[in-house]
Amino acid sequence: MIDRSIFHNQELALLIDRKNRRYLVTLEEEQVFHSHLGQLPHNDLINHTVGDWYKTNRGHVLLGIRPTLADYVIEMPRGPQIIYPKDLGTIITLADIFPGAIVIEAGLGSGSLTSALLRAVGPTGKIVTYEINDTTVDKALQNISRVIPDTSNLSITIGDIYTGINETDVDRVVLDVPEPWQAVKHIGNALVMGGIFLSFLPTILQVHQLTEELVKDGRFQMIQTIETLLRPWHVSGRSVRPDHRMVAHSGFLTTSVRCEPKAKPSDTTDASDSDL
Repeated sequence: MIDRSIFHNQELALLIDRKNRRYLVTLEEEQVFHSHLGQLPHNDLINHTVGDWYKTNRGHVLLGIRPTLADYVIEMPRGPQIIYPKDLGTIITLADIFPGAIVIEAGLGSGSLTSALLRAVGPTGKIVTYEINDTTVDKALQNISRVIPDTSNLSITIGDIYTGINETDVDRVVLDVPEPWQAVKHIGNALVMGGIFLSFLPTILQVHQLTEELVKDGRFQMIQTIETLLRPWHVSGRSVRPDHRMVAHSGFLTTSVRCEPKAKPSDTTDASDSDL
């Protein structure tokens, strides 16, 4: 059994200085972390305690911890814009991503959402990602593999989800694309009955167009849109106040459930129905 209380070779470590500046490091034997605070050999951390304090050659002390997925997403190398932790957690919950789920994703980007989905579905689940830009794939896979070493249950399709989805009987569809309404027909065909569709969109005009298309399609119910605002608080001694900064709007999350189309009301209504 791997000892999770110590750092291991080739593992990520997050170093934090006294001003709360953060440094993400991949530990390698005989390598050295360099910064304006001095040098810290990786060997000083490898096989040593997670959550301990480590001193550079200039006498500065750094806290060494194992980064969470949220930490990694903030510090990860980026190409396309990422989805931030405040939205990742909400996506996993609203879309009800469960262990063993089969999930269609579109918009690989830098891999932050894919990493969260892979962790949520676990080794028995499967993620199928559609991406039209093949130049972003290698960087995204590098990012993903640093937090999810086993990506054998991730399949990447280079293609446009607007033109079709090859898979059927999938549990969830999660899109981070600019015009998801173009894929609504294909999403309805791919989802199992009761499956959930979630879309991340930056503007309310996009949300409006998507919602109209979902209603027009007729196979989606429980359509709702939310946004998540994150406001940290400063708590120190007798000082308790909101931080001066907050993470406000980043995007809207629209969800809906795949259902049978609702029957059109008949021209005549039973007396019992009129009382409801």
